[in-house]
Amino acid sequence: MTILQDLERRGLIQQTTDRETLQKHLNENQVTLYCGFDPTGDSLHIGHLLPIIMLKRFQKAGHKPIALIGGGTGMIGDPSGRSAERSLNDASVVHGYSERIKEQLARLLNFDKGTNAAVARNNHDWLGQMTVIDFLRDAGKHFGINYMLGKESVSARIEQGISYTEFSYMILQSLDYMKLYEQENCTLQIGGSDQWGNITAGMELIRRSRENEDEEINVFGLTMPLITKADGSKFGKTAGGAIWLDPEKTTPYEFYQFWINADDRDVMKFLRYFTFLEEEELTKLQSELENHPEKRLPQKRLAEEMTVMVHSQKALEQAQKITESLFNGSLKDLTASDIEQGFKDVPTCEVKKENVGLIDLLVNASISSSKRQAREDIQNGAIYINGERQQDLQYIVDETDRLDGKFTVIRRGKKKYFLVRFTD
Repeated sequence: MTILQDLERRGLIQQTTDRETLQKHLNENQVTLYCGFDPTGDSLHIGHLLPIIMLKRFQKAGHKPIALIGGGTGMIGDPSGRSAERSLNDASVVHGYSERIKEQLARLLNFDKGTNAAVARNNHDWLGQMTVIDFLRDAGKHFGINYMLGKESVSARIEQGISYTEFSYMILQSLDYMKLYEQENCTLQIGGSDQWGNITAGMELIRRSRENEDEEINVFGLTMPLITKADGSKFGKTAGGAIWLDPEKTTPYEFYQFWINADDRDVMKFLRYFTFLEEEELTKLQSELENHPEKRLPQKRLAEEMTVMVHSQKALEQAQKITESLFNGSLKDLTASDIEQGFKDVPTCEVKKENVGLIDLLVNASISSSKRQAREDIQNGAIYINGERQQDLQYIVDETDRLDGKFTVIRRGKKKYFLVRFTD
């Protein structure tokens, strides 16, 4: 099966230029391809995962991927898919973001030695050196206004208004393709379907800038579908915000939980999009989903694959341990690191490392609204300490109740968790 056939089977091709010639080009050459990542924040999020995994698929098929970091374009802002102007960041901020993103990409793509080792490039290297005269003479002259107005990324913004800065983004991205074509013999650009206009504009710039030269030009574009969820919500978003690839912003446990909570209507699509599982295993998982949906085996497989890919096997094992402990209500074996991940977003209070009566602790930690309410909660069996029900009104919380010597987890009722952090 060719790389394009595999992508089509997985539903990963939205648009492509000259499908037949592209297939021939991929069959006969080790193709260099690229995808761009603008540094709009200090971390990539799971909305970036599909293009990264697409680069990995081409690399596994023997081709050479370039991860292009938009240190230059990131200072301008891509109007694609947006109804309003982006905020412009200072150069130092964009540079810092670029370095962080480069580090993340290095962990996700194979940058080791080899004929098709992935490389990272930063378009600030050429855009930052270009004068406005060079920009207008060498690139701007090849773009008609009507041509640019016809692109979706621009036309969708005409009524709301678009600055010349963002209007020019298409030309800057086209310059990226031309520079990579010249410097790296890059002949394929990939991206989300909202990038189709920018991609085809880059191909056009390469051809027009060489129309007087005796050179056969084979350049191509391919887009993947934008991901939609069955319930209509935006992919990669939760009540707490974006799902980041940085473990400091989204813990591996939270990352694991995002995937394991995938809707039955979405999980097989996600498995095809994001994992490298073969069709035989996908078919078995589809059967499990249809016959035993309550076991959630496809979701578990998806969460395992993604957590190992983005974080590590060790991070997966920790996420599974936390999940199992919370499910069973048995928290005794959790470490401080486990607790900080599993209870990152629950209400937390700090108390000194000394023995304290349970009633006082419930009130001081705002778990119960008053001592009277605390007594009722305890007597009614609504209070759990580290997963174990406690109904003794005289109970003293001491060092034996501190997990890893630092934390006590208190649950009120079925789902309301509170974390007590003990300090010296």
